[in-house]
Amino acid sequence: QVQLVESGGGLVQPGGSLRLSCAASGFTLDYYAWFRQAPEKEREAVSCISTRDDSTYYADSVKGRFTISRGNAKNTVNLQMNSLKPEDTAVYYCAADSLNPCESDYAEYWGQGTQVTVSS
Repeated sequence: QVQLVESGGGLVQPGGSLRLSCAASGFTLDYYAWFRQAPEKEREAVSCISTRDDSTYYADSVKGRFTISRGNAKNTVNLQMNSLKPEDTAVYYCAADSLNPCESDYAEYWGQGTQVTVSS
């Protein structure tokens, strides 16, 4: 069984930064991902990282602003979010799967989510 626990959400002004972290326990999967879902919008895969070679994937909407990385302990996955915009407001979910969630738009394991609000 895999458990994922997110932390680091909150309220930030436009142009600000936040860092989300996901602590994973259980067995290691090949891919970890961050998804987000805003009210009345479809869920979106924001970024993914491979545990095999640390290759990364980003949605066009966040390229150049967000950075996904694995922590030194390798059981954490971080999402550094810079230059935040009001349209980044959403619940952010950590996810994991044996296939690339950024390609399949699916993940088997999910965290409980953390709210990110970008507002002045």
